[in-house]
Formats: sequence, structure tokens, C-alpha cells
Amino acid sequence: MNDSDTSTDQWWLASIGTTLVWARLRVRPAGTAEVLDSDGNTLSYDSEDTARAQLFDAEFVAFDGLDEEDALMRGFSLHEVQPPRAASDEELRARMVQSLGARA
Repeated sequence: MNDSDTSTDQWWLASIGTTLVWARLRVRPAGTAEVLDSDGNTLSYDSEDTARAQLFDAEFVAFDGLDEEDALMRGFSLHEVQPPRAASDEELRARMVQSLGARA
């Protein structure tokens, strides 16, 4: 069964030096949630709040909640990055870690 059309996806990121690590939070219609992490694992949670708390604990921030100043403090511009895209979660896994390259 594929209910991705009725689920809500949110992108989260953490920055480590010049590397961005992405996580996708998917909220299911029943109120449960799952996180696709940078290793390609899908972690299930009883609620969106629990999933968000776990992401915060791991020092992730919601991508849609960042403004340009926040992004610059993390070492990138919002104009430089966008959440990864792929046809499947398997393909997405390879795009969940992005190097921003060398900074001056």
C-alpha cells in the first residue's frame, strides 16, 4: 500500500562543517510518523511530536523554518541548497548527505 500521497513530508537538516545531513520526516494520516535518515533507515514514531523531539535531540532543524541568517550561521545560503529529490527512497539515500565544498 502506498499512502505517500496522503502523508505530509517535512525536510530537516544538520550541518557538520561543510556537510549537510538531511532527514525526511513523514507524518502519516493516522498521526504516526517516520523519519528517513541519512543511512537510508526508516525510523517509526508514535507521533509527529516524538519524531520532532528525536530530530531536535540529534541537532537537526526544520529546513522550512530556516531564514537566511540562520542558514549563514550554519555555513550555507538558502539559495545554495534544497532538499534532495529522487524517484524512490532507495535512490534518495545516496543524496541524503551533501558536501558544500570548500569555503573561503
